Amino acid sequence: MTAVPASYLGVWQRTLLTTTAGLHDASTQVYWLQTAELFADLRVPQPLPSSPAELALQAGFAGRTAIDGDICQWHRAIDFQPPSGRDDIGRMHFERPDYLLEDGLDGSYHEVWERLPESLGRNWGTWLSAADGRQGCLLLAGDYFLFAAGRAQALAPADSLAELLAVAAEPQALLAFELSFGRYAGGTQPWCIALSTLPARIGQALLPATINADSPAELLSPAVLATLGAQPPLGGWQACDEAVFPCAGAKP
Repeated sequence: MTAVPASYLGVWQRTLLTTTAGLHDASTQVYWLQTAELFADLRVPQPLPSSPAELALQAGFAGRTAIDGDICQWHRAIDFQPPSGRDDIGRMHFERPDYLLEDGLDGSYHEVWERLPESLGRNWGTWLSAADGRQGCLLLAGDYFLFAAGRAQALAPADSLAELLAVAAEPQALLAFELSFGRYAGGTQPWCIALSTLPARIGQALLPATINADSPAELLSPAVLATLGAQPPLGGWQACDEAVFPCAGAKP
């Protein structure tokens, strides 16, 4: 797959979403971290959710990005919400290097993205797999990281996670999908999680301060891969070249 243009690399914060259905959202915390191949996207409504019903309204996904001219397509390998069967694809326009507009091909939505200045420079990512069937990724952009750990089994197609949660025998299993976003802080403190689909993770450390963000060999060491996430897999994560793409879904 062709590398993503350098103009897209970094962490983009969505500051506005409008839709032709009348939605106007400037409050949801949305972060999209893009590397040369991989991406992860986290969307948490405000105020922070706490109940299972509120947690089910979160969104997030990760996979690979393909860009052709001004058309950007996000191929989702893991998704917090059930697959919709629709492509995640938009038309992009840079008003400024750090100010990006996205519009649905059918004109149904409009998003404003602003790049975080501290997300430039370092840019690295690896896809992860586990013996229990989970997929995930660890992505770095500048001073930021985004870690994703999907479910062992993909969800059945549905209109929303809330719909599946209402009839689930084990609702907590449906919510056990981690997307944790935070800062490396130049190694001056632990890799602190600022936002997560798992509220208890906020304020926790993804990794200790001693782990060097500029050393892929250290980041991919068995010792590090064995500890990543709220529920590290037995035997640890394994870095892999290719993701499996069982799901598709559309923004917003």
